[in-house]
Amino acid sequence: MRKASIDRNTTETSIGGVVNLDGVGNYFIKTSIPFLDHMLEQFSRHSMIDLEITVNGDLQIDAHHTAEDSALAIGQAINKALGNRIGICRYGSALLPMDETLSRVVIDLSNRPYLIWKVCFSRDKLGTMDSELFKEWFYSFAQALGATIHVETLYGENNHHIAESCFKALAIALHDAITIYDRNVNIIPSTKGTLTEI
Repeated sequence: MRKASIDRNTTETSIGGVVNLDGVGNYFIKTSIPFLDHMLEQFSRHSMIDLEITVNGDLQIDAHHTAEDSALAIGQAINKALGNRIGICRYGSALLPMDETLSRVVIDLSNRPYLIWKVCFSRDKLGTMDSELFKEWFYSFAQALGATIHVETLYGENNHHIAESCFKALAIALHDAITIYDRNVNIIPSTKGTLTEI
């Protein structure tokens, strides 16, 4: 089982938990930001990554550090669980409809962090979470995971649907990228022979 613990402590946040890449999408999530909890539950269920995470952050300031650091911690844990990345598909993509909204996520577990973000919100907040923090979450996740991630909402009106379709599409694309296929089980999917060095 490809598992890793989450343990990240700073003056801004304290985070603990565990990820299991070969799980079934079970989750226990507590960030104290209800909308972020909802998004991470979707991420866990649809990626089939078991995810436990508890975040104690400086919400008396705002939600920025809690959102950003949760992404860093989850990305670091998945990166650790992937190990040398032998046998993984490496690439994944998903086109995800949610009612009137359609979003696309494409991912490359290249160990070259990069984020393309083409998503717009018409509301400043979803619940208590600032809409601008969704880009920060995806950026931090890409950096910590060592992944190139392209996120685009092709169209949509409902802000909840826009955010949720992005997280669900990320989950499905990541599920495909981390999957180990029998024909590829002993091969690093790179002609340079490594996905742990830039």
